[in-house]
Amino acid sequence: MAYVVTESCIRCKYTDCVEVCPVDCFREGPNFLVIDPDECIDCTLCVPECPVSAIFSEDEVPEDQRDFIAINAELAKAWPVILERRDALPDAAQWDEVKDKRDQLKR
Repeated sequence: MAYVVTESCIRCKYTDCVEVCPVDCFREGPNFLVIDPDECIDCTLCVPECPVSAIFSEDEVPEDQRDFIAINAELAKAWPVILERRDALPDAAQWDEVKDKRDQLKR
């Protein structure tokens, strides 16, 4: 069972999680990160590192965020691996508490 990045990451893209991942399972898009479910080893190291609490175990993804299981799997096939921590998006602080921002996801 993999971990899943959910809506809170959109337009923030904090990468603290990437820094602790032992298997390089994170993929980077324009304004969002995803976890490759085929690479994730369920180590849980990324969960406490996320400043916006966007990462959940697949079986603990909130009901209103369950579509992100499929979104992570789909986009992980298209986006490149991110191997090191980078600065968050310039306006991340303005977006980190915004809800309902699926329409902001850039593919």
